[in-house]
Amino acid sequence: MNFGVGLGRMRRWVVSTGFVAAVAALASGATLAQGLPPELQQAWRATRLSENEVSIVVQELNGPRLVAINADQPRNPASVMKMVTTWAALSGLGPEYRWRTAFYADGDGRPDAQGGLKGPLYLKAAGDPLLSVQELWSLLRELRLRGIKNLSEVVVDRSVFGPVAIDTGAFDGAADRPYNASPDALVVGLGAVRLSFQPDPVARKWVPVIDPPSRNIRVAGEVLWSDQTCPGSPSVSTAVIAGGGGATIQVSGTAAGSCGEFSVYRLALSQPQHFETVFRQIWGELGGTLAKGVRDGVTPARATLVAWHDSESLSDMIRHVNKFSNNVMARLLLLTLGAEEVGRGATAQTGAQAALRILQTQSVDTRGWAIDNGAGLSRDARLTASGLASMLNAAWNSPMMPEFISSLAIVGVDGTVRRRLRSDEARGRAHLKTGTLRDVRAVAGYVLGASGRRYLMVSIANGERSTAIRAFDDALISWLSER
Repeated sequence: MNFGVGLGRMRRWVVSTGFVAAVAALASGATLAQGLPPELQQAWRATRLSENEVSIVVQELNGPRLVAINADQPRNPASVMKMVTTWAALSGLGPEYRWRTAFYADGDGRPDAQGGLKGPLYLKAAGDPLLSVQELWSLLRELRLRGIKNLSEVVVDRSVFGPVAIDTGAFDGAADRPYNASPDALVVGLGAVRLSFQPDPVARKWVPVIDPPSRNIRVAGEVLWSDQTCPGSPSVSTAVIAGGGGATIQVSGTAAGSCGEFSVYRLALSQPQHFETVFRQIWGELGGTLAKGVRDGVTPARATLVAWHDSESLSDMIRHVNKFSNNVMARLLLLTLGAEEVGRGATAQTGAQAALRILQTQSVDTRGWAIDNGAGLSRDARLTASGLASMLNAAWNSPMMPEFISSLAIVGVDGTVRRRLRSDEARGRAHLKTGTLRDVRAVAGYVLGASGRRYLMVSIANGERSTAIRAFDDALISWLSER
């Protein structure tokens, strides 16, 4: 079914009925469908949702609101909350903000003839949201190039954040899934390990390989070999069992050999354990030694900077957060905002306070809002469609508008909306952020109309049947793209 409507026909509808009158009808108690153009009425009725389950705002940028339904009702936005976190971070920190992960040493920082330091090697963490294993390898290689080889111990300084670790199974019981990763001042590779299943056609078996290799993680169980034609992505079950300072990943399932090598990513260790495991592996490969181990501590004020790694810029970082809806990165952005705006020892609460204060200086109406972790992976987070629309309008009028909009997924092209409206004329004409939880569906962003005008839209549905709103949202995007 084509829910779009021709531009000329839509203009005739606006003239004949008057959109202002339609909105007034909504305010006077008429049903939601009666306040929409005919094609959208049909799409709305097909959802079988109650008007009380949704909040919708549609507005021409720097122009009038075209639709406002339950606009001031606080609702759970799911991952649409990431728009708030990324915009507040961009506003408060600036597009060129970077995170520095740095090694320090006592004295002049130079090693002795045997490659040893005078005291511990200090690692001052900054909360880099996207520090990769490869970047850590490069940083450790810098130490080796400076002649450092034999370490007594490594002291990790996490003081930029306060106690921020979470129970990764608390939200939905899926403690091993990367989307539940805990924030930490030192997150490497998003805290996840890759479990690669490599095919052995001769033995007709799958060989599991842990990456990065770890003596603290082992694989138990077996994925059975199938000779059938590859049906698509293999379905493999995993269960992570912690114990003895390490973890066992129990695997099961069946995979067709014709599918070839495939991987799954899992959380197997806490963030501090994961870092230590990766550090030991890389440092050993580089020929380094570590006598005592890794512990938490504080970098002395007089310690000497030895080597460092600066992250990519914030304007690049938020593309990962919004286009691919990365939860732990969003959490780290909020914590960083708290550290920079309020002070070291940041928590999600101080980050939320900083974000709200920044938005309020932009005249964004944050009444009824509740920001907890900044990622939207929450049952308690709340936004209003009206307030979010005002934030989107403020972002549009900011000098940093291009950086923010380019971080959003392009409908039918990439990110979380790459499969939506791919065959529709709206393809490529909307920059959006989606949100999905049980009983929550949300989408917000910008749509370019055929006339050259741009519109912002916010749609949030909460309730057991919230999944039904997707077709209506797509129809709304199509309609706006044809205006």
